[in-house]
Amino acid sequence: MHQNLSRLLTILALIAIGFTTVPQHFASAQAFESLHNGRDLQGWDGDPSIWSVEDGAITGVTTAEKALKHNTFLIFKGEPLANFRLELQYRITGGNSGIQYRSRVFDPQQWIVGGYQADIEAGTTYTGILYEEKGRGILALRGERTTISAAGKMEKETFADAAELQKHIRQADWNDYVVEAKGNSLKHLINGHLMSETIDAETEKRSAKGVLALQVHVGPPMKVQFRNIRLLRMAD
Repeated sequence: MHQNLSRLLTILALIAIGFTTVPQHFASAQAFESLHNGRDLQGWDGDPSIWSVEDGAITGVTTAEKALKHNTFLIFKGEPLANFRLELQYRITGGNSGIQYRSRVFDPQQWIVGGYQADIEAGTTYTGILYEEKGRGILALRGERTTISAAGKMEKETFADAAELQKHIRQADWNDYVVEAKGNSLKHLINGHLMSETIDAETEKRSAKGVLALQVHVGPPMKVQFRNIRLLRMAD
């Protein structure tokens, strides 16, 4: 009897340890779908000279000998996204990258995409901001909440210090990135901290639905990796 009880308590303790390894700011696995198999680029489309899978992570690499002429993207071939919560981990060394969402493919042969971007960089300025690729540019800086009216007027509010938020971002190491899009509300969170928030009601320029893609940016040699990519689609 005591031996069985001891065995049961050991099993429960192991289960508890397993739960604690999941980042607390990541949501429950219920209803999430995995967007990457950890082996190859099945389900994604991009320049094979740039993108590959390394140690189970989607990896984009540029070199001085293989410099880009324009930003290029690895495009998810699944259904376009409307309302969703996207969770992933990223790591970047050098350069700039980003997560495109509710975006549009401008040139499928060159893998050129434009639209909302949850920014990522190896530096200390842009990670976490909302940038609109091939559009309105920076919509919300880190620590900023931006409300855009139907006519396009922007009102900005600072909810946190950008430098303080940067302290929660691990340089050249893995970080947890969450992108939430619900209606006109767009939020970016890194390692459990809200980095930027945008309410985009601009009638002519907002986007309610579009593709998901990962970016490698023109510029210096760089390496960016993405892993544990999962998506929760939400009702309209």
